[in-house]
Amino acid sequence: MTAMIQTDALTKNFVQKQDFAGKMAAMLGARSPAREVQAVNQVNLVVNKGEVVGLVGESGCGKSTIGRMIAGIMEPTAGRVLYKGANVAEMTGEEEKSTKLAVQMIFQDPFASLNPRQRVSGIVGEAPLMHGLVTRSELDGYVDETLLKVGLDPDFRRRYPHQFSGGQRQRIGIARALAVKPDFLVCDEAVAALDVSIQAQVLNLFMDLREEFDLTYLFISHDLGVVEHISDRIAIMYLGRLVETSPTDELFKNPNHPYTQALLAEVPRLDQRKRTFHPLKGEIPSPIDPPGGCYFHPRCPHVFDKCRKDAPMLKEISPGRFSACHLNDKADV
Repeated sequence: MTAMIQTDALTKNFVQKQDFAGKMAAMLGARSPAREVQAVNQVNLVVNKGEVVGLVGESGCGKSTIGRMIAGIMEPTAGRVLYKGANVAEMTGEEEKSTKLAVQMIFQDPFASLNPRQRVSGIVGEAPLMHGLVTRSELDGYVDETLLKVGLDPDFRRRYPHQFSGGQRQRIGIARALAVKPDFLVCDEAVAALDVSIQAQVLNLFMDLREEFDLTYLFISHDLGVVEHISDRIAIMYLGRLVETSPTDELFKNPNHPYTQALLAEVPRLDQRKRTFHPLKGEIPSPIDPPGGCYFHPRCPHVFDKCRKDAPMLKEISPGRFSACHLNDKADV
C-alpha cells in the first residue's frame, strides 16, 4: 500500500519557561538551565492511502502534538514528516501549497476553532476562494454544496458560530476542512466535546465522507471505544512514545503491551457488567523528568530489572503488529 503520511523519528521538545522564582534567582546570579519537555520522542508512524489509523493515549501523551506536526501547524524539533514519500520540510512553491491543502486538521473544540465574528459562509468559503479553487461568482453555490455534504442546511451560511449546537459547529469545522478538497484529515479528539448521541452521528458522517471522497484519516482520541468503530489500525502512545501498533480487531482480541491491556480493561462492555473495575495504578510520570528505561515501568504489573534500565524498541511481533515491551524478548528466548 502507498504511504499517504509517514513520520520518521518525529520528535518535538518544548522549553519550559522560567517562573517568577526562577527569574529572580537568575537575576541574583544563580544558574537556572532551561528545562525541556520531550512531548514526542522518535515516533515512526505510517498511514496508508484509504486507511483510518486511530492514535490513542492518555491526556498529555503527545498525540495532539503529532497531529499538529503532520498538519503543518507545528514544526518538529527533529525527524521528518513525509507526504506520499516526499519530505514536507523540503517542499517549495506549488508542491508546498498543494500539500498544505491536501492535509487538513479538525480540532477538538468546535467553538474555539471557529472565528466567532465570521459567518459560516466566510468560515467555509474563505480558503477555497483565496487559493483559487472557486471564483467569487461560484462561491455561494460551492459553500451551499459543501454544507450539504456534512448534513447542514445551506440557509445556515448567514449565521454565526454561537447560533449553533456543538454537533452543528463540529460539522461546520468538517465543512471548512473539506472545502479545500483534502485527501488526508487529522481529526484531533473530533468527537470528545460532544454528547454521546451526537458523537455517533459525527462518527457516521466521517465514515460516509471517507467512502464518498476516498479520504484517509489519522483519528486522535483518548477513547478506545470510539476508535474501535472507525479505525482500521490503532497506534497506542504513552508519554511521547509509540508502544504498540496493530490492526484494530487483533488489538482488541489480544493486546500485547501491558499499557494497551490496561486501557482495554477500562473500556465499558455490556458482557462484562459484573466484573470488578481495577484502575491503572500510579500517576503518569512527568515528561520533564521521565523515568529511565521503559517509561511505563513504574505502573507496569510485569516489571523486571531490564525494564528499569533499557528502553524497549518497537519491533514486529507478528505480521503487521508492533510492540515495545521487553516481555516479548523473554518470549523469544
